[in-house]
Amino acid sequence: MRTVLLLPFATQSLNRVSSLILSLWAWQGVRPGEPPLDVGSIPWLGHALEFGKDAASFLTRMKEKHGDIFTVLVGGRYVTVLLDPHSYDTVVWEPRTKLDFHAYAVFLMERIFDLQLPHYSPSDEKAKMKPTLLHKDLQALTEAMYTNLRTVLLGDATEAGGGWHEMGLLDFSYNFLLRAGYLTLYGVEALPRTRESWAQDRTHSADVFHTFRQLDLLLPKLARGSLSVGDKDRVCRVKGHLWKLLSPARLAARAHRSKWLESYLLYLEEIGVPEDMQARALVLQLWATQGNMGPAAFWLLLFLLKNPEALAAVRGELEQLLSRTEQTVSQMTTLPQKLLDSMPVLDSVLSESLRLTAAPFITREVMVDLAMPMADGREFSLRRGDRLLLFPFLSPQKDPEIYTDPEVFKYNRFLNSDGSEKKDFYKDGKRLKHYSMPWGAGHNQCLGKAYAISSIKQFVFLVLLHFDLELINPDAEIPEFDLSRYGFGLMQPEHDVPVRYRVRP
Repeated sequence: MRTVLLLPFATQSLNRVSSLILSLWAWQGVRPGEPPLDVGSIPWLGHALEFGKDAASFLTRMKEKHGDIFTVLVGGRYVTVLLDPHSYDTVVWEPRTKLDFHAYAVFLMERIFDLQLPHYSPSDEKAKMKPTLLHKDLQALTEAMYTNLRTVLLGDATEAGGGWHEMGLLDFSYNFLLRAGYLTLYGVEALPRTRESWAQDRTHSADVFHTFRQLDLLLPKLARGSLSVGDKDRVCRVKGHLWKLLSPARLAARAHRSKWLESYLLYLEEIGVPEDMQARALVLQLWATQGNMGPAAFWLLLFLLKNPEALAAVRGELEQLLSRTEQTVSQMTTLPQKLLDSMPVLDSVLSESLRLTAAPFITREVMVDLAMPMADGREFSLRRGDRLLLFPFLSPQKDPEIYTDPEVFKYNRFLNSDGSEKKDFYKDGKRLKHYSMPWGAGHNQCLGKAYAISSIKQFVFLVLLHFDLELINPDAEIPEFDLSRYGFGLMQPEHDVPVRYRVRP
């Protein structure tokens, strides 16, 4: 499920900006007690171009210049950036009456997904959906996900025939995880499952994935409002097809729909959302629930393939776990939660890959003039109407004081010497509560964290046990990030990494 995020701030065309400079640019200055202010050299735009080009590099420069709290002008908005992880709790638990995510969430829904929800309340939606992602309902999702992963992953491989096959690792990971996740949440073709229905599930889920992926690739441009004419036509076609695929009428005919879906559709009906708008909401939820799991699995598998010691450690852990079970892998119809919870090495690998690649923006609108206390005793004044931004990717996740060699993948970084999970990390001599934040925190922590983690682990489990998987070019460097994806949760690579795979006999 999706993690808490802020899409990159919109930038307007220079022609439009030139006509608005006189009316829109007013240098607000700094009042006593406010953070340092940096408006840049371009009226109104301020630092928008630098921010949009490479947010991490820009904010790193600003931190070096101003410290761990500062305000920048970005596309007509004043944004206060806080990069002290000891002070994050003050922000993430502040009530909505003071710091709110609602208004910007509505803006994103309308701009990207053409979605308007009357009487929309994020807190009400969260309360409705939370029970469907816990306890027995979570176990049902986990079991269904394992079945559906086997359907698409092993089914596609069997259909393709023996021998080696080649594809991009991102496409491999994203494809199978999103398709299985779609079948898990939105339902399957028919029950009981038959060879014919499995084939239909594979075909239909492939259509959903390939259509969704076209939209996903254009999300950064959608967020910035920078689509070309051709892009706009393509987006319209893709959205239209997705709305048909995920229309409530079409989904009503599907079997084994999750309680999550049933509860969400009931919630939409209760707040008066018409059926055509419900389809748009379901497309948004497909992205929110599935859009980060594929990229997360991509990075995890890539780091394993590039680090033989880590791969051997994970394989050894899985083999040891299987030696304790009474069933063979082929006999297992589900992975018991107890088994999923007994993978500290894989957990550490996942935590480390997320530390290196999860780059959400945690954002709040400042609703009232506010005094914000810092953990070190300082206090800063925030202005009503400004925006507050946390960027955990830089701090704490890439802070060299917290993590030795923060740019290096270390598979056992989150393991103690006795093999248990490591939770004690320090900055300025004080233990950190928030030492990595791929799932957000506070009021907006990702509800589907447990479901997402179990899904990724099941995928990796199946891949490592059933497939030979290797890089076509073992000496290939880890790809750079697609810099336009900062703020979307998990980063994606600027190019895919070719791999070959085959099902083990």
